[in-house]
Formats: sequence, C-alpha cells, structure tokens
Amino acid sequence: MPPAVGVLALQGAFFKHIEMIRALGTSAAEVRGPSDLAGIKALVIPGGESTTISKMLLRWELMEPIRGLIADGLPVFGTCAGLILLADRLVNWNTLPRPGGMNIRVERNAYGRQIDSFEAALQISVPDAPEFDESLFTGVFIRAPRILPDSVGEDVRVLCRFEGAPVLVRCGSILAAAFHPELSDDTRIHRWFLREMVGGV
Repeated sequence: MPPAVGVLALQGAFFKHIEMIRALGTSAAEVRGPSDLAGIKALVIPGGESTTISKMLLRWELMEPIRGLIADGLPVFGTCAGLILLADRLVNWNTLPRPGGMNIRVERNAYGRQIDSFEAALQISVPDAPEFDESLFTGVFIRAPRILPDSVGEDVRVLCRFEGAPVLVRCGSILAAAFHPELSDDTRIHRWFLREMVGGV
C-alpha cells in the first residue's frame, strides 16, 4: 500500500516532517524519484536550499511529475524553501526552475542569513479551526523567504502574517509557510493540513 503522504527527500530537514506526520497517525515516506509519487494522497516540500532542491528535481526527473500533480489538485504543503519552489514569481532569480502553482511573489532569504534565524509568536487564523485560537504558534524562521504583501493573488488566502507580511498562505490545494512548523513541538498546522486538505488520512 502506498504512503498517504510523500515527503520530498532530496535535501533539507525532510525527516522532521515525516516524524510529525507519523506521530499524527498517518503513513509517510520519502520521495526521491518519480516512482515514489505513485498513489500518494499529498506531498510535502520541505525547507532546505531552494537552488539545490531545484537542480535535484530536474536531475531525478521529478519536476514535471510534481508540476502535473499540483495542476491536478494534489494537496501540497511547502515550508520555507518549499514555499519558494511553489511561488509563481520570485523577486530575484525568477528563472529558477520550480513547480510553482501559487499566485504570490517571494523574496528569498529576506529575513537574513542562518545567523539571523529567530522564533516568533504567530497568530494563525483559519476558519472553522478553533484549535488555532487556543494559543499562539511558535514560528521558526531560518533564512526565511518573504511573501510580498501586494503580490498575493485574489485566489490566495492569508492565514497568518508577521510584521505585515503573509507567512502562512493557502491557494486551493496548496498550503505554504515561510517558517518551519516541523521544527516546533506544535502539530496543529500539520494536523489541520491532514484533516482539512488531505481528507483525514
């Protein structure tokens, strides 16, 4: 039986996503080639180095299959570098090969270098998800990208902002975060993604 959730495992902290998904009672497995996409019900594109992941997507012939799955409405969750790869437009190096699919413009490494990493208390607002009203969510920002506030398309719903900029957004079957929810002990975002966007797998 194929895993319910595939996690792109080419580079970055992908296993933290796998651990969190499994802790929530859902099966998850690494995606390293086109055959690993067969039968999955959702895909997670983790943080890491966006240029490296882009090159590996091309090398392992994953770019077009993932682009096709996104177009077909597969639920996808991208974090940090994953958000960059899902953005339709980039401030710098817009020619970076990527699946895209989300109507936003993103600036890479907008919050500084690795040494400038930080945590922030975030107020997440999701309709019909009272669990996010219980407490603030600790967002871990590591070389984080920034979504330009005036670039958000009409089909994109902003679920959380930090210092005026969107940091958690949804566009149809795509969810993207500028931070790393998998690096906190808080499972609410992953749990909501699995329940509401993947269908309670």
